Amino acid sequence: MESEEKRTSFELYKLKRMLKILRSKKGFHTELTSLYCPPSRPVSDITNYLKSEYGQASNIKSKSTRKTVMDSITKLIKRLQMFGRSFPENGLAMFAGGIPQNGPGTEKFEMYIIEPPKPIQTFQYRCAAEFYLEPLEEMLIEKDVFGFIVIDRSGCVIATVSGNHKRIIEKVTSHIPSKHGAGGQSQRRFERLIEEAARNFYVKSGEHINNAFLGPDGKPIVKGIIVGGAGPTKEFFVKSEYLDYRLQKIVLKVLDTAYSSEQGVKDLISKSEDILKDVQLLKDKKIFQKFLSHLSRDTGMVTYGEKEIRRALEQGAVDTLLISEKLDIERVTVSCNNCDYQEEKTVHLDDLDAYRKEIAQKHCPKCNSDSLTISKIVDFIEELGDLAEASGATVMVISTESEEGAQLWAAFKGLAAILRYKFE
Repeated sequence: MESEEKRTSFELYKLKRMLKILRSKKGFHTELTSLYCPPSRPVSDITNYLKSEYGQASNIKSKSTRKTVMDSITKLIKRLQMFGRSFPENGLAMFAGGIPQNGPGTEKFEMYIIEPPKPIQTFQYRCAAEFYLEPLEEMLIEKDVFGFIVIDRSGCVIATVSGNHKRIIEKVTSHIPSKHGAGGQSQRRFERLIEEAARNFYVKSGEHINNAFLGPDGKPIVKGIIVGGAGPTKEFFVKSEYLDYRLQKIVLKVLDTAYSSEQGVKDLISKSEDILKDVQLLKDKKIFQKFLSHLSRDTGMVTYGEKEIRRALEQGAVDTLLISEKLDIERVTVSCNNCDYQEEKTVHLDDLDAYRKEIAQKHCPKCNSDSLTISKIVDFIEELGDLAEASGATVMVISTESEEGAQLWAAFKGLAAILRYKFE
C-alpha cells in the first residue's frame, strides 16, 4: 500500500508547478513525446521499446516532425541509461520535444523529468502536439474528502475538507419563524406555520446535501460526514428521511458546536481532529499553532522573514519550514559574462520584467562592463524548500484557504520556521 506520508505538501506543490509549466508547452503536429515508466518495469525493457519506436519514427512523412521525434527518442534513451537497471521507487515521467519559440523553424529541444509522489501504474508512450499529463494530474486529486454539515433552525452550511483545502459548498437559509406567545386559535395556527416552514427547510437542506455529497452514480463522493450544530436539530435531521440513506450510513459523528454558519464549520473541524488526523488541513493547523505558541512565549525557538530563515537554514537550525503557497516570487541569479561576478536576489513575479530591464541598463560592479544578464530564475518556494530538505528540515506548503494559512500570509508574509535550537 502506498504511504501517504510520502505525498508531502511540498512534493505536491512541486508537481502542481511542473504541470503548470508542461501545460503551457505546445508543439506542431506530433512532436512532443510523453513517457511514463512504472517502477516495476526494467529500464532495459523501455529502452528496447524506444529503439523500436525510433525505427517506426523514420516513416513519419513530415521531415521536421520526423527529426524532432527521433531526436527526442535518442535523448530519452541516453537519459534512461543513466538510471542503471531500475527506476526510482515511484517510477519516472519523462517529457521531451521541440518547443516552438516563435513559429515554425524556431523549435528548441526541452526535456523534463519528474519523480512523482505516487507510483506510476502503467507504461505509456505518446507523441502529440501537447504533453500527455492525465496520469500526473490524477495524483493531485485528493481521495480522502470529508463532508461537513452544520445545521440548526437558523440555517444549514455544507462544506468539504480535503488535503489542505476547506470549501464552503452552500449555505441554506432557514425561514422558520420564531415561536409566538399568542393563545387560542392564532397560537395553533402559528404553530402549524412553524411546523410547515421547518419541514420545508429540512427538505431543502436535504436536497442540497444529497446533491453535494452523492455522485452521478448515486454513490457518496465523500469518505465520511461529520454533522454539528447547536440544539437538537442536528440529531433529528441525521435520523430523518431528509438525508439520503446512503449518506446516513457514512455519518461518522454528530457533535455540538457553539456556533452556526461558517464559524460552526471551523468549530466542527477543530472537534474532529481524531477523524481528520491524517488530513493536511489539520496538520497545518497544529504546526502553525505550535509556531504561535513558541512566539507568544518568546522561547527563541521560532523565526520568520526571508533573511532570518536563510541564516537559520545555513546553520542547520530549522526543524520545520512553513511556506505559504501564495508566495509568487522568484529567486533570480544575475551573472556577468565578462568576469566571475554573480549575485542573487528575490523578485516578485509581477516585477520580473521591470527587473530584467533594470539589469540590462546596469554595469557590473566588479569589472564595470555592460555584460550583466539574468542567468537563472528559480521558483522561490522550491529553492527555499530544497535548501530546507537538504538540511533535514520538514517543509510544509500551507494553503491560504485555512485560517492558519491566511494568518501566516497576512502576519508573517508567508514565511516562518520552527527551530531545532536557538541560534545567534
